[in-house]
Amino acid sequence: MTSNYLKIILTVIFCTASATTAYCQLNEWRGPDRSGIYNETGLLKKWPAGGPALLWEAEKMGDGYSSPTVTDDAVYVTGRRDSSDVLTALSPDGKKKWETVYGKAWMTNHTGSRCTPTFYNGNIFLISGSGDIVCVGSDGKIKWSKNHYSLYESAPIKFGISESPLVVDNMVIASPGGKKASLVAFNINNGNVVWETEPLNQEPQYVNPKLIEHAGKKIVVTVMGKDIVAVNIKDGKILWKVNYAAINGATGDVRMNHAITPLYRDGYILIANGYKWVALKLKLSADGNSVDVAWENRNFDPQLGGVVLLGNNLYGTNHTSNPSDSWVCVDWITGKTLWTKKWYARGSVVSADDMLYLFEEKSGHVALVKPDTSKLDIVSEFQITKGEGPFWAHPVINNGRLYIRHGDALMVFNIR
Repeated sequence: MTSNYLKIILTVIFCTASATTAYCQLNEWRGPDRSGIYNETGLLKKWPAGGPALLWEAEKMGDGYSSPTVTDDAVYVTGRRDSSDVLTALSPDGKKKWETVYGKAWMTNHTGSRCTPTFYNGNIFLISGSGDIVCVGSDGKIKWSKNHYSLYESAPIKFGISESPLVVDNMVIASPGGKKASLVAFNINNGNVVWETEPLNQEPQYVNPKLIEHAGKKIVVTVMGKDIVAVNIKDGKILWKVNYAAINGATGDVRMNHAITPLYRDGYILIANGYKWVALKLKLSADGNSVDVAWENRNFDPQLGGVVLLGNNLYGTNHTSNPSDSWVCVDWITGKTLWTKKWYARGSVVSADDMLYLFEEKSGHVALVKPDTSKLDIVSEFQITKGEGPFWAHPVINNGRLYIRHGDALMVFNIR
């Protein structure tokens, strides 16, 4: 069965189950379920010397750290130009279709765009660096926009807003934090408020919330300033919260710069963060209304690059935990660190077709890796030379193509 045929089947199933229109697509941050695992087959298990073939490249979309969002007929990329965040739509062969200013950019530090677009059923949902939550049609026209940070009297924290909005059940969900609401759900059609989660008076973070389904409930899990929070999609009520800062205790850094999307499998949730914060595996109760800590790992602190769960192994990086700035494999069942390895610098990791794709953040090396519980088994590698600034955008894989963004440059490689 080809990957495209499988996509069609999954789309039909998804749309039927969601009771939406006859056609819909959901393309978002780190692929299906925000897992970092792309449903692709028939990909190269080894690259040619110098890396896979470059299919096309595009530039001048604005500076940014966000990843592209790839659909059947377009590639959507956010970028900063002057003091504005701009959404650019490219054709599948890299030609510009249109561009739209969608909000005010973050201009204090690391000023590139952060939000990876969320595409759902012909609309693109975004959050600007200063809190504009926006719905843009596939023609580039803004359908509705509001600044939810101003609306809820919140404020961006040190590095600006990095959230990619979560779309579920005709709602788009964002996390303003602060004194008036922790999370808010907006109607995707008109931006009207559907529900608000009670305020915890905690700062928002850089986390892209995770949707999970457990015990017949749809639950959003995210991390605020101090707490890990689970919210019922039905009404926005908090099901449970865990004082992450208290568990972290004196052995971790006090800085609350949470940026890792939670992982979920079979009733268990992984929460991790940089700055020597403890990694936690949480076990959900049978009814989903509480959690217990299954294990802790105080030497696994991925900062920005995400975590992938393949089989019973977690793959990511260390930030400042010992050994710092290294690549790591952790046993999902026990929480034991299986290996650590230095390779240039820490970075982001995704997976497709039972292989890992690493993108280190300081000099732009990309690696194809065979998963292994005993070592970092690099099969092929090459280096990105276009673009400027840190290599913080995560790789994206779609239809046999590897998308790498660096600064205002986007490069697309053939990996099938």
